[in-house]
Amino acid sequence: MLTVTKDPSHYEHPGFRRMFQQGALTLGVFFPIESFEHDKPTMLRQRELAQLAEESGFAALWFRDVPLRDPTFGDIGQVFDPWVYLGYMTALTRNIALATGSIILPLRHPVHTAKAAASVDQLSKGRFIFGIASGDRPVEFPAFGCDHERRGEEFREHIRYFDALLEEEFPHISTKYGGLVGDADLVPKPWGRRIPRLVTASSRQDMRWIVENSDGWITYPRTLTRQREVAAEWRRLVSSITPNEFKPFAQSLYIDLDAQPDAPAIPIHLGYRLGRNALIELLDELKTAGVSHVAFNLKYGRRSARVVLEEIAKYVVPRFPANKAKV
Repeated sequence: MLTVTKDPSHYEHPGFRRMFQQGALTLGVFFPIESFEHDKPTMLRQRELAQLAEESGFAALWFRDVPLRDPTFGDIGQVFDPWVYLGYMTALTRNIALATGSIILPLRHPVHTAKAAASVDQLSKGRFIFGIASGDRPVEFPAFGCDHERRGEEFREHIRYFDALLEEEFPHISTKYGGLVGDADLVPKPWGRRIPRLVTASSRQDMRWIVENSDGWITYPRTLTRQREVAAEWRRLVSSITPNEFKPFAQSLYIDLDAQPDAPAIPIHLGYRLGRNALIELLDELKTAGVSHVAFNLKYGRRSARVVLEEIAKYVVPRFPANKAKV
């Protein structure tokens, strides 16, 4: 039977330690690990590429939550249900962190979410990082009977129920989703004391709420000048609201890695087409700005994902290695 190992804090969580350390920057990669046209990937050779990423020293594999295909949105993520795919990749990997970017809370019942999250965290021995969001695809909400305009309120209510389920035994709680009166309990509980939680973008909340209710923040790429400003504001809020506590700042980045090492950076959608030397320079700048983790998305690449991963592994990852957190 799986048991709960009580950690003193989320800082002792293996997935959190592998991805985040103050003053450092680590690298992750989003599924699907491939370039593809339109919105639907092939999902071929993902097992081998995920294992290559782990062996190469990447800190995290990232999973998307896209229940329905909206052809106008341009990307349906890894196609497979995130919880099923997390379970699959948990069995195929040993040390790399497994992060969601992000689970859409309003579209799921908190009991199902809590049980799935705790199960992945237990089965992976504490490698699960829980990235969450309120949702940005309006077409999905009617299918679940959810009000797109109320997703910010639903997001907060979901978290309240989720926390009670995982952090208390036989909790007493009443919410719009239902409730418990102390006569039932959710199992399993997390591998450690709690599962590290990262809020994505605003999720319809103000930044003070995000600082108070998360262990870190996932945001989008911006110009370097603007990202420095945003990261500085995040650090200022963290310092004022939770003094002496490290809460990481993470971002996604689409890259099309040019075969020419010295190719300059040219903006593309949410990222750059660039050579590895410009990528290293960009990552150095982001590290200096206070970014703790960058998750690559290879959708717009012109070269094979394996070739790109191998080049990044040889020349880039050694400068931004995963923190040591074997389990």
